[in-house]
Amino acid sequence: MFEHPYLINHSIFERYSLYYWRDGNYVIDFVLEKRNKVIGLEVKSGMKAENAGLGIFAERFHPEKVFLVGTGGIPYEEFLKINPKELF
Repeated sequence: MFEHPYLINHSIFERYSLYYWRDGNYVIDFVLEKRNKVIGLEVKSGMKAENAGLGIFAERFHPEKVFLVGTGGIPYEEFLKINPKELF
C-alpha cells in the first residue's frame, strides 16, 4: 500500500509543502507545492479508479501536473521509485 510518510519525509529534505484538498465530495489526496508550482496526486486502490476530484482540482487551480497513482494510473511500486522533486 502507498505510504504517505514517503511524501512527508521527502517534503522535509526537498523543501516542498504538502497538503490535501477537499471540496464537498471531491478530494485530492496529496497536493505538493514548491516555488509556485503545484502538483496534484490522487491515490487509488481497489477495483474502481474514480478520480473526478483530479479534474475539478485541475480546472480550479491549474496545477503544473496531476497524477493518478494506483488503480488506473502509475503503479505504486513505480511511483515509489520516483523522487518527488522530479515531479516539479
